[in-house]
Amino acid sequence: MSKSGPSSTDASRTHATTSRGGFSSSLGVLAATLGSAVGLGNIWKFPSLTGANGGAGFLLIYLLSTLFIGLPLMVAEIAIGRQARANPISALRQLQPRGAPWWLIGVAGMAAAFLIMAFYSEVVAWVFAYVAKALSGNLLSSDPVQTQASFDALVRDPVQALLWQWVVLAFIGGILLLGVTRGIEAATKRLMPLLFLLLVLLGGYSLTLPGAGQALSFLFAPEWHKITPAVVLTAMGLAFFKLSIGMGTMMTYGSYFTAEQNIPATATRVMLADLSVSLLAGMAIFPAVFSFGFQPSAGPSLVFITIPAVFAQMPGGSVLLAAFFLLTAIAATGAMLSLMEVPVVILHERWGLSRPRATLLTLLILGLLGAGCALSQSTLATFQPGGRTLFDWADYLSSNLLLPAGGIAIALFVGWAWGERAFAAQLSNHGQLGNQGLARVVSLLLRWVTPVLILLVMLAGLGVFSGA
Repeated sequence: MSKSGPSSTDASRTHATTSRGGFSSSLGVLAATLGSAVGLGNIWKFPSLTGANGGAGFLLIYLLSTLFIGLPLMVAEIAIGRQARANPISALRQLQPRGAPWWLIGVAGMAAAFLIMAFYSEVVAWVFAYVAKALSGNLLSSDPVQTQASFDALVRDPVQALLWQWVVLAFIGGILLLGVTRGIEAATKRLMPLLFLLLVLLGGYSLTLPGAGQALSFLFAPEWHKITPAVVLTAMGLAFFKLSIGMGTMMTYGSYFTAEQNIPATATRVMLADLSVSLLAGMAIFPAVFSFGFQPSAGPSLVFITIPAVFAQMPGGSVLLAAFFLLTAIAATGAMLSLMEVPVVILHERWGLSRPRATLLTLLILGLLGAGCALSQSTLATFQPGGRTLFDWADYLSSNLLLPAGGIAIALFVGWAWGERAFAAQLSNHGQLGNQGLARVVSLLLRWVTPVLILLVMLAGLGVFSGA
């Protein structure tokens, strides 16, 4: 457990971190952690939900939910990881009270990571395929019916679905084979600035379009009468899932944090940067959507069906469309890296596999699990146990059961089992930072507030109540 001040174990812990790999700088920490939080949801889900659920009012609820749900859990996961300097299962076994089964949180996180990657890798595969299609110039059409047909042709072709999924897995696996510093950190330090640059360029262009004023009003003008209990639950759920928590990713990345890193400050910067990416995406997408008369709350189809039709009506549409899907692929890459790192580091440290073998075994398992999701729109479209395809089941079980349960368990572990003293030692860097008061506040949230709010989100996701 943590000490109240620097101890003789610090040197050995630093040596262990160096030998297992770690982030080399504060910039690397921020880039990798932000890369984990940013994903496809930033490009379409966040602005779509914000616009469909009350604009600025929904944004305010989302921000409050982030403060009470997302940030406390992110800080908790990172603190656990950095204290133990180990994978999620080993970290919890190391810090848990004797005989308690808190390490099962790590097992659930690993299961959630595999399930999420099974279907998420296929969605990312569609994005990668669209980068190639956009560069070839074969994707642009001003007719949404034609763009719908192009998307259907991709997802209903089993060969294309599997091939592009394997391309994604090979690409992500190749980065992970390079290790933490030369792989994850190096990739995210280059990709995150490029993501922001592309978003700013696209957003700047979009704001010159005739529909820019309407789009900004759509995104930011308060419409308080639209705020219902169901909208509040939606904002709470978005805050929980947006920051890549409850699946062991932040705990894993926390184990690579430098000893000097200010955990609460880093987590806050990640939250604000993640929000900035989402808002920039909204400002890049919705002026164009409104200018050309499309629906702004179309979900995934906004990316794969509507956006090609929108860019087809712009000067330089082919270049802009390729840039859009490139930045979407960049956002997806950071999230995939953090997800795949969870089972890789567990297999490496707990099963004794070398990192290359752990990565290859993870890729093999994902190839098998992901194939079912990839074929859910084609060969296995009629296989729907319980009324859901394999793609839908992977999404449902991870999003509505494993992640919320993991989030609740992490909050209770840090709030009650690990204890405020050990938690405060990590947040204050053993007294070197003045975060002790903040640690008390976060501990109170993790004990009494965060678990209750996540439980509400979980029960709504499982259909126990609608919140209407």
